[in-house]
Amino acid sequence: QDFHANVPAPGVDLLDLDNALKELEAIDAERARIVELRHFAGLSIEETAETLGISPSTVKRGWLAAKTWIRHRMDGGSLPHDE
Repeated sequence: QDFHANVPAPGVDLLDLDNALKELEAIDAERARIVELRHFAGLSIEETAETLGISPSTVKRGWLAAKTWIRHRMDGGSLPHDE
């Protein structure tokens, strides 16, 4: 288990993170929920899967995609879903 999952990285603007998470939720609610459970609640992949009723591999894919999306969004990148 990643015991530092709920600690924001140094220099992260929490308001920007919250805004990015809200945008992600509008696009993909499941991935946003994965971020909430993994990052803020500190749940493991397995715990997140059990909580959401999905497979651990789905959580892993969603977690990676969501982290990439949020990181890109917070860096000011234009995303395909931004229209």
